Amino acid sequence: MNNTKEYLLIVMMFSFSAFAENHPWPCWRGPNHDGKSPATGLLKKWPEGGPELLWKADVLGKGFSTISASDSLIYTTGDINDELILFAIDMEGNIKWKVPVDKAWNKSHPGSRSTPTIDGNRVYLLSGNGIIACFDALSGEKIWSKDLKSLGGKSGGWGYSESVLLYQDLAIAKAGGENCIIAFKKDSGDIVWKSSGFKADPEYSSCVPFTYQDIPMIATGTKAGIVCVSAKSGKLLWSNDWCAGNTANCPDPVYNDGYIFWANGYGKGGICLKLSVSEGIVSAQEVWTTKDMICHHGGYIIHDGYIYGNHNNGWSCLELKTGKVMWHEKAVGKGSLCFADGMLYLFGEEDGKVALTNCTPDGMEIKGTFQVQGIGTSWAHPVVIGGRLYLRYANNLYCYDISAKK
Repeated sequence: MNNTKEYLLIVMMFSFSAFAENHPWPCWRGPNHDGKSPATGLLKKWPEGGPELLWKADVLGKGFSTISASDSLIYTTGDINDELILFAIDMEGNIKWKVPVDKAWNKSHPGSRSTPTIDGNRVYLLSGNGIIACFDALSGEKIWSKDLKSLGGKSGGWGYSESVLLYQDLAIAKAGGENCIIAFKKDSGDIVWKSSGFKADPEYSSCVPFTYQDIPMIATGTKAGIVCVSAKSGKLLWSNDWCAGNTANCPDPVYNDGYIFWANGYGKGGICLKLSVSEGIVSAQEVWTTKDMICHHGGYIIHDGYIYGNHNNGWSCLELKTGKVMWHEKAVGKGSLCFADGMLYLFGEEDGKVALTNCTPDGMEIKGTFQVQGIGTSWAHPVVIGGRLYLRYANNLYCYDISAKK
């Protein structure tokens, strides 16, 4: 090829496409909705002062949204001048486009909430006021939008905060009320099904899909407790009211090996349920509850039969099948986490503290720490993908190189 610039552009586009195909992070909590990254070949120990900072974007406004990534773009949100803004950022940290989505959530704890969800050439987002919308991923042009409040729902006191679930040809979110969970046709916004068999306010956790004994299900937290519906029809399969009426139910439930774990804050703790199917009827039997993982919103992951997650002002490891406490550690204090390549990435909600630790029930060993700058409280979860660590703290998005260089 004679034109050098054209050649380099094609090479860059190919590289970004390969990034998306091999290392996707299309939505909140990652490709399997479990806080675990497929990334490998990462540093097992950080140098003093932390890994190399590649870039910092400091124009995002106020928000708690983390990032999703696909092709050559990263997506996140922020509140600027009383508007919720959806951003598309390239791999060098440059803003490629930004579009207003809705009025900003300006009531209790103002700031953007939902993390964008990517599906091919489209991006989906739910605003704090209940507007679910679909945008062109390359231009930001709005394709369709719906108001969840007009469908009989209302948010909790901290607004709609979940991220949209893309499942097959559906875009799914909770409106709340008699038909709490609503599945829209992802291409048009037409309603395909509404959940039935229960009534609940939506609260703040996102919908999580999984399949057990060939039955596709969607579980989520609500004000009435944890519910699980058929992914095909929205009909209630099972529910558990152990956490009903809690001050706020924020984290997502996690499925693993026939078990469902769900933990919340405000002194509540966690519950583990074991699934079974008899004559086509699904049930979820309580196995254990615990006060050793009181998790406000920092989340937890399950790895090799153990749960690792935020507990009050520190971190816990519990055995999945029994709830046995393996360890408690302080580390960066209360915060959120992500798993990748056998390691845990911890991000404290105060003062921007970050830590890399091992992921084993034998005990926590910190393999590196550093700190990022921001104002207020950070509730955005860390993201590891494509050899990079992304950290959102208020107006700032940081991108670090954590690949193990040869």
